[in-house]
Amino acid sequence: MSNPDLRTILEAARWAASSNNEQPWRFLIARKSDGDAYDRMLSLLVPRNQEWARSAPVLMIMAAKRTFSHNGSPNSYALHDTGAALAHFMLQAHALGLFAHGMAGFDRVRAREVLGIPEDYELGAAVALGYLDVPEKLTDEKHRKGETSKRVRKPLDELAFGGHWGQPLTL
Repeated sequence: MSNPDLRTILEAARWAASSNNEQPWRFLIARKSDGDAYDRMLSLLVPRNQEWARSAPVLMIMAAKRTFSHNGSPNSYALHDTGAALAHFMLQAHALGLFAHGMAGFDRVRAREVLGIPEDYELGAAVALGYLDVPEKLTDEKHRKGETSKRVRKPLDELAFGGHWGQPLTL
């Protein structure tokens, strides 16, 4: 992956909206070309994620600043805003023909220690960024099945309500 593409993707994330323009997100990034840094980042992932993520040219862990910089008060929207930045990141990656896959499966305690993340930051997701490959290369049957199965999502009436909790939204 080229540095200009990575910069473009990060610029898209940088311009995401945030409460009070705090921009609480931080991205810890390791490229495969970074050698030991990449290996350390990969080692933070659970083994199931390591299997397929090791082929991604970029790994990332996100963190969100828990307090506002201007007054130190709690920022209840930090993870929300960080998620919005990740959505921009993923959309821009897709526009460039790349794929970003968020992962909850990583060791948060070790990540904080290994990457030197301050206590005032909440860890968000780990992300693998790279190119789509063929599922047949995956050695784990669950991974292969997950990549080839039809995606299932909750219906909208479980997610979007009309004016009162549980009230169906008429569309």
